[in-house]
Amino acid sequence: MSYLLGLDLGTSGARAVLVDAGGRVRATATAEYPLSQPRPLWSEQDPADWWRGAREALRAVLARNGGSGAAVAALGLTGQMHGATFLDAADRVIRPAILWNDQRTAAACAEITRRVGAERLVAITGNPALTGFQAPKILWLRAEEPANYARVARVLLPKDYIRLLLTGEAATDASDAAGTLLLDLRARDYSQEVLDALEIPRAWLPRVHEGPEVTGGLRPDIAADLGLPAGVPVVAGGGDNAAAAVGSGVVRAGVVSSSIGTSGVIFAHSDTPALDPQGRLHGFCHAVPGAYHLMAVVLSAGGAFQWLRDTLRAIAPDLRYERLVALAAATPPGAEGLLFAPYLTGERTPHLDPLARGAWVGLTSRHSLGHMARAVMEGVVFAMRDGLEIMRALGTPITEIRATGGGAKSAFWLRLQADVYGVAVHTLAAEEGPAHGAALLAGVGAGLFADVAEAVHRGVRVAGVTEPDPERARRYSECYAVYAGIYPALRETMHRLTGS
Repeated sequence: MSYLLGLDLGTSGARAVLVDAGGRVRATATAEYPLSQPRPLWSEQDPADWWRGAREALRAVLARNGGSGAAVAALGLTGQMHGATFLDAADRVIRPAILWNDQRTAAACAEITRRVGAERLVAITGNPALTGFQAPKILWLRAEEPANYARVARVLLPKDYIRLLLTGEAATDASDAAGTLLLDLRARDYSQEVLDALEIPRAWLPRVHEGPEVTGGLRPDIAADLGLPAGVPVVAGGGDNAAAAVGSGVVRAGVVSSSIGTSGVIFAHSDTPALDPQGRLHGFCHAVPGAYHLMAVVLSAGGAFQWLRDTLRAIAPDLRYERLVALAAATPPGAEGLLFAPYLTGERTPHLDPLARGAWVGLTSRHSLGHMARAVMEGVVFAMRDGLEIMRALGTPITEIRATGGGAKSAFWLRLQADVYGVAVHTLAAEEGPAHGAALLAGVGAGLFADVAEAVHRGVRVAGVTEPDPERARRYSECYAVYAGIYPALRETMHRLTGS
């Protein structure tokens, strides 16, 4: 039997899945690594930790299936988007990688907008200049660390740094490259106009491939270390959200995914270049060849709930997520007038504001920990509904929502999503996230599947449906209308506090 590997280089760790020729997940493994926040608004990682985690996860997933490395037909890569890994002429890492949720580049974003023009930038790349994207990080390095900038010979996205070590090839895929702010969305290749305006050498950037395309073969020394055959094809893969969409079957119009992980994502497939003229939504290439997608991003989703738990652990070291969820579930919908804005690390959709800050609004002496926990969870889903409402206004069809990420593993999170969105939420038989999608793309590249549609048909199955409760949905629509006014009312105060 042939097998496929998918490797997801996430923010908190690497995850590997082993999939058989029928698209079924046979084994999974994870390896954690640390996140560094050396200054307020900064978020970095050491690429050496990625490499360690990637190898640990790949070895472990093969061991869990009886050491089946010899039967692996291909490996697909996915991972956190937007990060900047700066390499010198010998492909040595110059400094810690700057991640997707880093907010230091506001001045660089303003410079990009000035040089390219706000409307022109969205017309070419599908997006405005946002702090998380890769291009502003390059300009930040030029302005703030000129000695490091002078050494740069290559800039890679996180998963593509792992690809370089696995294969010796510098390559990326269209979906991940679309998050650099340097890609011409319609051409599915870098925009020379944007590169020239920003004075970024094209030679620094890897070749762009479609998701299922083979980008190279596994180096013999690395293959021996991992227990795989030399030359195993490594396909382009996709950014984590695009790969997760493949793994959850979001490869046709009308099917939308709602992913609650560290960040929150609403993802909608499109057969044509999808653009929000105001830039509130991301317009990206899909990992499906020739396809596109719209994406709304909430920077602190499950991350906001983790922040609450971690903060409370200072006084209750044994506090578990399950306890907080139980307290939230025992609290009435709407948390009796308590709302939470989850802007703990700034916000993307729809505010595009790195200086946005979190807030509880409506707090009274009556409110307990259960109210606060429920308000955090509801606030996360309200923030995600912001993106869904913009998609609806742009005419995006929404016939089915598929839940992925941590928010698909909790009955309470599922009920919240169905009730707040007012749409039935589907769960999958094997929700293994981006790594599963990367493995399915690898199957297309290896010829096990004719195309992505066949890979999804064979490998993705719906397991259950959570229907919205009409009364709770009505209540949440009322709460959402109030929530939508929090940011406009507090924006000036948030910005003043950032400068204090």
